[in-house]
Amino acid sequence: MRLGAAQMFITNDLDTNIETVLKITKDAARKGVDLLVFPEMCLNGYNSKLLARKDFSDDLNRALDKISQQSTELNLGLILGRAIFANKKLYNAATVILPDGTTHTYYKNNLTSAEDKYFSPGSEPLTFTYQGCRFGVIICRDQNHPNLVRETCKNVDALFILSAHYYKPLEARWKVDKNRALPIARAVENHCYVCLANAVGSHIGIISLGNSLIADPEGALVVLADESSETIITCDTK
Repeated sequence: MRLGAAQMFITNDLDTNIETVLKITKDAARKGVDLLVFPEMCLNGYNSKLLARKDFSDDLNRALDKISQQSTELNLGLILGRAIFANKKLYNAATVILPDGTTHTYYKNNLTSAEDKYFSPGSEPLTFTYQGCRFGVIICRDQNHPNLVRETCKNVDALFILSAHYYKPLEARWKVDKNRALPIARAVENHCYVCLANAVGSHIGIISLGNSLIADPEGALVVLADESSETIITCDTK
């Protein structure tokens, strides 16, 4: 199976982000990717005005329908970061869209202090099966919590991490090594592939330095993206 991680520039505009996702998905299909993960909040970004719009959920649901249709046409599974309203709460979520129309949604368990102002935390892990393999999903800061990762990674072939490592420039620079080391450690601890998709570029006045990566079950870096390009990295697991 060919796994992929999309490193993506996220904007404040929903339509622009959707078009970017659709374009990257087509590129991934041409590369023979079977399952592709995008960055955290890649569809809507962290635009508080967009999240507060009354028609936000309707617009996002229409976008997901369009993306799901493309997933089916290309026979490509997708994992997308986005906001979601559920139970009268707003969550930072990851939605899995499979070509047969099956969907799964994970709510980020461990929020940053900045996110606490807008989002509610989830409390459950997520695993799913696709093409005979088992996969887990977490979001960004969840990787700092080995117990959650261990629970998620029981009997999985790969763990997907959706990230958006936005910081002020100096902090972004000195956190590169830490944010590279954590997914590698999680791969070794749980003896599974780890695919991390990170945002790249500036957004809401802060920056993300990419470095999306795929690590194998021994902790070796299979592939590492740069810090400035929109790109797709891939790995054949079987």
